[in-house]
Amino acid sequence: MQNVDIDSEKNEVVSEVREENKMGVRPVNSLLLTMSRPMMASMLVQALYNIVDSIFVARVAEDALTAVSMAFPLQTLMIALAGGTGVGINAILSKSLGEKEYERANKVAVNGIFLSALSYLLFLVIGIFAVRPFYMNQTGDVEIVEYGIQYLTVVLSCSFGIFGQFIFERLLTSTGRTFYTMITQGMGAIINLILDPILIFGLLGAPRMGVTGAAVATVTGQVVACIMAYMFNVKKNPDIQISFKGFRPDPVLIGHIYKIGVPSIIMQSIGSLMVFILNKILFTFSSTAVAVFGVYFKLQSFIFMPIFGLNNGMIPIIAYNYGARKRQRMMDTWKLAWIYATAMMILGVIAFEVFPEPLLKLFDASDTMVQMGTVALRIIGIHFPVAAFCIVTGSMFQALGISIYSMITSIMRQIVVLIPAAYLLSLLGSVDYVWWSFPIAEVMSALATTFFFKRTYDKVIKTI
Repeated sequence: MQNVDIDSEKNEVVSEVREENKMGVRPVNSLLLTMSRPMMASMLVQALYNIVDSIFVARVAEDALTAVSMAFPLQTLMIALAGGTGVGINAILSKSLGEKEYERANKVAVNGIFLSALSYLLFLVIGIFAVRPFYMNQTGDVEIVEYGIQYLTVVLSCSFGIFGQFIFERLLTSTGRTFYTMITQGMGAIINLILDPILIFGLLGAPRMGVTGAAVATVTGQVVACIMAYMFNVKKNPDIQISFKGFRPDPVLIGHIYKIGVPSIIMQSIGSLMVFILNKILFTFSSTAVAVFGVYFKLQSFIFMPIFGLNNGMIPIIAYNYGARKRQRMMDTWKLAWIYATAMMILGVIAFEVFPEPLLKLFDASDTMVQMGTVALRIIGIHFPVAAFCIVTGSMFQALGISIYSMITSIMRQIVVLIPAAYLLSLLGSVDYVWWSFPIAEVMSALATTFFFKRTYDKVIKTI
């Protein structure tokens, strides 16, 4: 009888916590900033890691850096699958909590973990059987192929860490606990950065592992982050209960997750296709043009990554209040996110327009590269404020469960407009013209996004 009373009291406490979820009652501005700042900080750490990691690998050999760079498509595909599935889970789980459907929220969580496990098994098979054919299809250089096999086999075969990290961090994000995701992502990146030189070069008594060491450092950071995210869910997340007792996959729920998640998966995947094709166009001018494009991507990550973190904080707020039928809170969140994103993008424009040469010199750029890169950064940078509207509004579509609009605008921007525009402009005979394909594509994306936003407002938001 005493145990029943204790269980009853526990359920009442959990119920009270759930009813007072901050996403439905806290002032929108402070809520958005509280939820977004940890995500923005962790995204910046990730951006820093990507650059430093490449510096360490380059010291092994140029072929080693080439091999790691060539792994980009498969790694992007893996992240796209994990991240896109997480988008679907995030939107449905937050909406379920807003509707007070706590059992459904729990089912979303456990089905999401199940999907992450299946995703890992897929990439385990790829890691065992497909890595060598993948590299040999791209190059005949034996040394590059061997470096690539050493690196990518470990990364894919041990990808349970990144899939687990993604799902458990999404569960925290979905319930408004983004501070813990900052800790997990930051810790994973820091461990990676510490282990990189130790394992690559054999420091502090560790064996010299070369490129394999870089892979081991990467997956170790992911596994630690995964374990931490799981523990935070168990001990610090009362909104969901993770239990596989009597678990059976729910095909209908899984279908809903992927209905929202697949567009995001496609959006992230086509980015690698765009880079591949654009590199081929730029190669017709010089390898320096390709290097400038690569530097641009590294630099823009410091501008775009915080906005992606802002979006990660925004999505569960909008989804929760959509479920709770609080239209004004949804619109206030979207407007504030747009304002903050635009402000960050304006800072990016200033950096690209005023300081292009110092930015390029960070990458030890030659005089030719500085000359070409200065023009490129100044042209590409002018589209940043327009991109702020497209990115934030696209994330709003995801929060409302209509990711198809985000997918369509992303495909239009990167494949339908940007690539053809870049090719046609390249026929004018100067690489400087090619950079204008970015602003052109962004304007077209903004027009499509505006059309879909009006449609969404009239058919979904206005009816709340």
